[in-house]
Amino acid sequence: MEENKVNDLSSTAVKKDAHEKMLSGSAWMTAGSITSRLLGALYVIPWVTWFGAYSNEANALFAQGYNIYSYVLVIATAGIPSAISKLVAHYNGINQYGVSRKLYHSGMYVSMAMGIICAIVMMFGARLMDNGDPNVIPVIQSLAWAVLIIPAMSITRGFLQGYNWMAPSAMSQFVEQVFRVIYMLAATYFIMKIKHGSWVSAVTQSTFAAFIGAVGAILVLAIAWMRHLNEMNELVENSIPNSEVSTMRLVMNIVYQAIPFIIIEGGINLYQLIDQFTFPKMMSMVGNFSHYQVTVLYALFSFNANKLYMIVISLASAMAATVIPLLATARAQNDQEDMRKQIQNVLLLFYFVMIPAALGLSAVSQQIYTVFYRYDAAGVVVLQFAAYISIMLGLYTVAAAMMQGISENKKMMMFLAIGIVIKFILQFPCIWIFEGLGPLVSTGISMFVINYLILHSFNMEFHLRFDKMALPTNQILAYSLVMFAGTKIVMLIIGHFISPYGRYTAFFSLIPGVIVGAGIYLYLCLKSRLADQLLGPRVARLRTILHIK
Repeated sequence: MEENKVNDLSSTAVKKDAHEKMLSGSAWMTAGSITSRLLGALYVIPWVTWFGAYSNEANALFAQGYNIYSYVLVIATAGIPSAISKLVAHYNGINQYGVSRKLYHSGMYVSMAMGIICAIVMMFGARLMDNGDPNVIPVIQSLAWAVLIIPAMSITRGFLQGYNWMAPSAMSQFVEQVFRVIYMLAATYFIMKIKHGSWVSAVTQSTFAAFIGAVGAILVLAIAWMRHLNEMNELVENSIPNSEVSTMRLVMNIVYQAIPFIIIEGGINLYQLIDQFTFPKMMSMVGNFSHYQVTVLYALFSFNANKLYMIVISLASAMAATVIPLLATARAQNDQEDMRKQIQNVLLLFYFVMIPAALGLSAVSQQIYTVFYRYDAAGVVVLQFAAYISIMLGLYTVAAAMMQGISENKKMMMFLAIGIVIKFILQFPCIWIFEGLGPLVSTGISMFVINYLILHSFNMEFHLRFDKMALPTNQILAYSLVMFAGTKIVMLIIGHFISPYGRYTAFFSLIPGVIVGAGIYLYLCLKSRLADQLLGPRVARLRTILHIK
């Protein structure tokens, strides 16, 4: 009897520890992801200004090069970072730390080989990917250098995440963006303002900055590796030896795990590539649009809005990176109850962060778009709509990661295939009806179907307690809508006294809107104790500081 009580207490402590790890990991990854995304968006303000009349064309060119780069990078890393994170967590969960170290070394050989192959393909095959625009060729070639070294960087991140050490990944993301932004702004200013050179050359140097950023990230990860080396060596010495696991078997295991990650993690990139290669052709079929008009419309949703709503989606990406190793550990221990609770916790945490962030972005869309790109009525409409679509994209990011964490890769690939078929079927009708909003509409509908299939699959396997999730979910939605209404009213009142069409006036209008919106949501979550339920008892200290009873 006493033994059972001890076991129950031990099990409860382990689950509590897992939940705290998820919150701590999410906090680190969210901080790293948000700060890097903010830097990746804030640079746009001076960058667009220095391009002047060429800004929309520069944005479109940057987006075309980066869409190809992002998907090739997924292939170059071969999904290995996430696969490594999952496998390392699996072997660490069964106290085989020596195997996970061997796994890292084997994965490094694979990823370095993939990086070299993909960099060569980008360098010499750029002409086959330019979509009829020769300006894209030097941009793709400049990004090949980043593809060469990022796989080694990414696999090291994945290895450290497998130990639930999220801080090095978060810090490396931040430093990567700092190095990248400094170089691209310096190069653009020099080319456009001092030399008065070609805008294509400025974009090319801006994309080459990805290589500079990767070098900075590698330095941070190298320092983190050295700091944790003694601890890792001690874990290896005290772990269960397993000499039967061969290097070839580990490589094959990595490849087997990595292939689904290539397809699944590249899902959003694949959607962006579909838009890139179909949008110009389909727009020419639905109306007499000039090349410049199509380029501007493409820039509005693929770069301008994308830069801003991807900040919101980065919240989801941070949680996704955290949950994979935790679910993999629970799966290795065959703990069904823990997996069910982890999935429910992640979904609620996702709703808690993503829904208010998306609605908040929509509420201040005019001001924030004006600050970043100058006022454009069409651009504001696209951003407002894209903010809502970002909820579907963010949910896909988190839900797909959880499917991978519980080793449902085949099922997830099937769901993604269904979504891509729907995207292709709806693409032309949506562009015909909604024109520039068409690609976002088809993406939103397709992602909705994928998310439904994933959540239905979770429910069938783990019997999710939607009855327990209903109250906090409804509270999140209600508080988010109150926040949206409050923020919108504040922005309308300020708009009567301060012009929202200038960059500086829009910026000073944005600050009180954000403060009021965040304040409303924070107050409601603390007052109702919703924050305590989702974030833990430490939130009570914040309530005391703010004198909320």
